[in-house]
Amino acid sequence: MTDIIKLLPDHVANQIAAGEVVQRPASIVKELMENAIDAGATKVELIIRDAGKNLIQVVDNGTGMSDTDARLAFERHATSKISTTEDIFKISTKGFRGEALASIAAVSQVELRTKTKDAKAGTNIYIEGGGFQFQEPIQTAEGSNFSVKNLFYNVPARRKFLKNNNVEFRHIIDEFQRVALAHENTDFELFHNDDIIFRLRKSNLLQRIIEIFGRKLQPLLVPIREDLGWIKLNGFVAKPEGAKKVRGEQFFFVNGRFFRSAYFNKAVQEAFEGLLLPGYIPTFFLFLELDFGKVDVNIHPQKTEVKFEDESLIFALVRSTIKRSLGIYNVAPSLDFEKDSAIDAFVHQKGNSGSYKSPEITVDRNYNPFTEEVVSAGEKIAMTDMYQQNTQAEPSKINLFEDEDFDEDLMRLPNGYWLFNKNGKTLMLDLGRMHRLVVSERNSRKKRGNEKQTLLFSLEYHMNETEKNKFRSIKKFLPDLGFEMVIANDNVLRIDAVPEGLKETQVMKFMEHLFEILEYRTEDEFLQFYQNQWNKIQSKSRFDFLYKHDAEQVIRDFTALGFPDYLPSGKRCFIEVPLDDLKNKF
Repeated sequence: MTDIIKLLPDHVANQIAAGEVVQRPASIVKELMENAIDAGATKVELIIRDAGKNLIQVVDNGTGMSDTDARLAFERHATSKISTTEDIFKISTKGFRGEALASIAAVSQVELRTKTKDAKAGTNIYIEGGGFQFQEPIQTAEGSNFSVKNLFYNVPARRKFLKNNNVEFRHIIDEFQRVALAHENTDFELFHNDDIIFRLRKSNLLQRIIEIFGRKLQPLLVPIREDLGWIKLNGFVAKPEGAKKVRGEQFFFVNGRFFRSAYFNKAVQEAFEGLLLPGYIPTFFLFLELDFGKVDVNIHPQKTEVKFEDESLIFALVRSTIKRSLGIYNVAPSLDFEKDSAIDAFVHQKGNSGSYKSPEITVDRNYNPFTEEVVSAGEKIAMTDMYQQNTQAEPSKINLFEDEDFDEDLMRLPNGYWLFNKNGKTLMLDLGRMHRLVVSERNSRKKRGNEKQTLLFSLEYHMNETEKNKFRSIKKFLPDLGFEMVIANDNVLRIDAVPEGLKETQVMKFMEHLFEILEYRTEDEFLQFYQNQWNKIQSKSRFDFLYKHDAEQVIRDFTALGFPDYLPSGKRCFIEVPLDDLKNKF
C-alpha cells in the first residue's frame, strides 16, 4: 500500500495557521499594537491604507530587536513571552502566540525595520508570502516599524471574502480603541489614507474615554471603584441617558486586556434594572485587576475570551459596585434607613409637645352607588347592554366602523393603552405601534426628494472620531434626503438644513441614531435604515395619545390598512381582552 501521510511544506502550514490568527486586517492591527505595548513603547503610530487591505504599518518607540531576534521572530513557535507550559497560565503580557508574525508574513508582504537602544545600526528584513527575501543593516530609529502590504495577495479566495472598506476599517477602529483605552499612559495616532483619525496624548482614563468617544459623554459618566485586595474594579459607566439600542460602547478589560463576556454583561445589565427602557444597553468601561494565575486567556485564538477562577464572585462584585455607585450619584433610588431629622424637628417644636391628633375621616357606610337614587335608569340600561354585549356576542371578524360614532366605546388606561369596545369585542390597543404602521405606510407612498427646511440658526453636532468616520461614509446620501451639513472644524458638524417634518429638537437624537445604525453595515443598507428611523421619529408613543379625538383618528387610519395584528418586527398592535376570564374573577 502506498504511503499517503506527509508533512506539509512550511509555507502551506503557515497559511493554514494564518486562518486562526489573521481573519481580517483588524487581526493584524491587534497583534502588532499589542507587540508594541509589550515592547515598552510610549508612542504607537498606526498607518492604514484602503482599510488595511494594501497597508498596515505600526511604528513604535519600544525596545526594538537585535538582528538575530528580528529574524527569529518570523519563525513558527518563536516567542519571548513564555518558556515553559506553566508560563501559559500566568501570562502578564498581551500575547505569546509564536506563530503570529509567521502567519501574518505567510499571507502578505512584510517589511520590518528595527533597532535597539545601544545598537549602532538597525536591521531591515523583508519576507514575501512566507518566504524570506533578505536581511540587511540599516539606519533607523530606535524601536520597531512593521509594514504589512497587500494582505491575502497570495490567497485570493480569502481576500475576496473581506468586506468593503467601511466595514473593515470599522473593525480596525475597534481594535485601536481597545488598546488605547487600556493604555492611557501611551500616545497613539491613527492615520487612514493620509487622514488623521485619532491623535491621543498621554492622559488619564476619563480623558482618554472622552478623546475617543466625544465630550458629550463626559457629563454622563459615573466612576466605579472597588478594592477587595485580591481583586480591583475601576472604570466608568454611563447614566441611563447614555444607553443605546446597539452594542459598541461596552468594554471589559482584565489586567489591561480587552475581553468579551456575556456573563459579566448581564451583571452590568442587572445593575441597571429598572433604569433602562426595554432593549437598551448600558455604556460602560470597566477594568478588572487580579492575580494573573487566576485568569486563563488561552481559550480563544483572538484572546478575546477569558476564564476566571471565581466568576460568580466577580459577577456579584460588578453588579453590586455599579448599583452602589449609581445610588451615590443619585442615578438609582437608594433606601435611607436613617430617620429624617426634619421629622424630629417638627415633632419637638414648641407647642406640639410631641403629640398629634390623627386626622379623622367620615365614611357613610350605608352608601351604595348602585341604588336607584344614584344610578339613573338610562345608565342602568347602558351598563346592562354593555355587559350583555361583551359576554354574549358570538365571535366574529372585527368590523370596527359600522358608524362614525365611538360613544363611550373608547377608554384610556393609565399605562397608555386604550380599551376599545365594538361589536362584541373588547380590544386593548397600542396606539403607538398602530401609529407607526400608519406613518410607515404614508411615507412609503410619498416619494422623498429634496424636501428640506433651512434652519434659522445652524445647529452644531459634536462628533467623536468614530462618528466622523461614519459621516464620511454616508454624507453622499444626505443632500437627497434634505440635509445640508458640513464639518466646520475638527469634529464639529454644522447642520444648516434638515428634512421637512424633522423638528429642531429632534435633530441631535436623530443624528445619533443615524450613526448608531451604520454599525457594521454596508452603505447600500443605509437608506433602508434611514427610512426606518425616519418612521420612528415621526411616530408617537402610546403615552403621547392623551385625547380621545387623536385616538379615534389613528383607529380610523389603522382600519384603512386592514387592522393588521402585527408590526413587521413581529410585535403586536393590539390584543383581545378575555372578558369571560375577567367575569370569573368576580
